[in-house]
Amino acid sequence: MNNEINDLILTPAELDKNAIDKILFQLNRANIDYYDLYFQYSKNEFYAIEDGQVKNTSFNIDNGCGVRAISDEKTAYAYTDEVNFRTLIQSCEIVNALKSQGQEKKIPVISSQTKHMLYQPIDPVINTGKQKIEILKKIESMAFAVDPRIKKVNASIAAEYDAILIVNQQSEFKTDIRPLVRLSLSIIVEHKGRREQGTAGGGGRFSIDYFNDQILKDYVDEAYHQAIINLEATPSPAGLMTVVLGPGWPGILLHEAIGHGLEGDFNRKKTSAFSNLMGEQVANKNITIVDDGTIVNRRGSLNIDDEGNPTQRTTLIENGILKGYLQDTLNAKLMNMPITGNGRRESYAHIPMPRMTNTLMTNGKDSPDEIIQSVKKGIYAPNFGGGQVDITSGKFVFSSSLAWLIEDGKITKPIKGASIVGNGPDILKKVSMVGNDSSLDSGVGTCGKDGQSVPVGVGQPTLKIDEILVGGSDTQH
Repeated sequence: MNNEINDLILTPAELDKNAIDKILFQLNRANIDYYDLYFQYSKNEFYAIEDGQVKNTSFNIDNGCGVRAISDEKTAYAYTDEVNFRTLIQSCEIVNALKSQGQEKKIPVISSQTKHMLYQPIDPVINTGKQKIEILKKIESMAFAVDPRIKKVNASIAAEYDAILIVNQQSEFKTDIRPLVRLSLSIIVEHKGRREQGTAGGGGRFSIDYFNDQILKDYVDEAYHQAIINLEATPSPAGLMTVVLGPGWPGILLHEAIGHGLEGDFNRKKTSAFSNLMGEQVANKNITIVDDGTIVNRRGSLNIDDEGNPTQRTTLIENGILKGYLQDTLNAKLMNMPITGNGRRESYAHIPMPRMTNTLMTNGKDSPDEIIQSVKKGIYAPNFGGGQVDITSGKFVFSSSLAWLIEDGKITKPIKGASIVGNGPDILKKVSMVGNDSSLDSGVGTCGKDGQSVPVGVGQPTLKIDEILVGGSDTQH
């Protein structure tokens, strides 16, 4: 047993293995298919700076336990933020209302011996607030020194520390210590009465020492570049046209328009546009998409998922062929498919479900320059803002936060107000060139599903989409 887990979770609750075995026995009496306990001790803090002053701070500590029982497709779940033997027994009594039909089924659980060590079990919250404020003041000072046209700088740091203990029906103890930090920067530039904003930031599962002077400078340069380019931008054209997506963060489109449609629950319920397409050609043969929860220190990575299963690299689409779905324990069992280590939840107060970790498209054979040169007339979009998708139809709309025209194989004038409108399965077949520059985002992604938010990573290489609808304000272009 990890000493930190014992000190933070079990000892304060006056619990030991014998007590937990007695709690599990209450669930075993219910003759259900699968059951587990999910303990969590969590603390997080947040600092934001504006005009040289700390404008917003918060600090929170939470701990609790969720008790889950599964019978066929039904799940009973109870949770408490008062963790002790009595409240856990009461939680078991609640979930015992769920009874299985017929003989008991046992779901094999992967041994904790195969657990990864993808990040150090550090506590980024233990750093003093003074250190975090100094980082924020430094990046603010760096930004204002770049250009007198910079009128406002907002910056914030968030740090989290989660201690997780999962006990399954075999009385196996699975533990994880999860650090997470993120820095966000916003710059507003004003010139001749016109204002534009640029944003940047990043983070991952490490300490705040990651944010050294060079990293801070990179964030400032990125945010400033975005704001200045948009200051000079003209309205985007509209209509069907060729679009080239840049590497890294534009993978958010991949995450939303395609990744969610490959999660097991949507496909089990046949509400995904990818339902019943396993083994079929769903994309250009140059496209391979994976979900990889095992990338060291990444925001979306986990040593174990929130059911205690080790995360893994799961191939979803290979050379255009649909190869797999993302699965948690429940949906894998019901679909007679392997568990992929993608059972995730926001906290002990939530039921786990199939979720992405780090979802990316792998490298192709084309260079970014070759892709741009192949376009007679189109748009280059290396950065995105918000977007939304309909899982059932696969339809999506995304707005670009940075874009240029491509004319005769060259990137020319910056444009603003461009939005990309399409369909996930359809766009996969219209990708004609895949770059050799696949990269992940800087570590800022958060995914929402059924009211739960979890940290994720996205990525892709430069992509050429032959024809897609672009929404813009300049319809005469």
